[in-house]
Amino acid sequence: MRRNTLIASFALAALAVATPALAGPPFICHPFDIGSAPSLPWSATNNYLAMRDDYDFRNVVADLDTLLTPSTPTIVRMETLRRAAVYASRDRAVAGQLIASVMGRVHAAEQAGRPDALALFDAGYVAEALSELEQVGRYEKQMAGLDRVLAGLTKQLDGRAMIERSFVLRPTDGSIAFALGLISRAPENEARFSKARTAAQQDALLANNLARLQLLQ
Repeated sequence: MRRNTLIASFALAALAVATPALAGPPFICHPFDIGSAPSLPWSATNNYLAMRDDYDFRNVVADLDTLLTPSTPTIVRMETLRRAAVYASRDRAVAGQLIASVMGRVHAAEQAGRPDALALFDAGYVAEALSELEQVGRYEKQMAGLDRVLAGLTKQLDGRAMIERSFVLRPTDGSIAFALGLISRAPENEARFSKARTAAQQDALLANNLARLQLLQ
C-alpha cells in the first residue's frame, strides 16, 4: 500500500512539473498573444469568454476564410480558431458549418493528392476546441448548455491526430509543436515544448506565448 502511494506521489509530482501554467482546457480557456495581427473581434468584458456582442457570429466561417491565409502565422491561427470555435458554440448550425468548412479543405487537398498541413492544423484545432467546449459545458456554470448545443458534433473527428499529421508535414513549425505540447500528456508534452523553445529563438511571437505560460526555460 505504501509503495503504491509513493509511486502515485511521484507521478503527480512529474505531472506538476510537466504541465504548463494553464488553467482550464488549453485550446479555449487561454487567449494566445498575437500582437497586432488581424483576427476576429474579441475582448468584451460582459461575458466569461470575452465574446463581443456586436459581432455577428453567423459570419464566422466567411471571416475565417479571409483571415486564415497561407502566410498567417500558426500562433495567429490558433487564437483566431479559438475565437471562431467559441463564437460558433453559440449555435449548433454555425458550429456544424465551421466543422464542414475546415474539414472540406482537408478533404479537397487529400483528394487532389496534396495533403495540406495548414488545413489539417485548422481542422484539428477546431475539432479539439469544440470538443473541449462540449466537455466543459457539463461542469462549468458559466458555460452550461454548451454540452447540449455541441453534443456529438466532433465525435467522429480526431483533432489531435490531424495536428500530429500537420506537424509531420511541417516539422520545423515550432507553434504546431507548442499546440501539441498543450494537448499531450506528460512526459510527451515536454518533448513538444522543447521543440517549440528551439523554434522560439527565431520567433518572437512564439517566445512570448511560451513565456506567458512559464515554458520558456
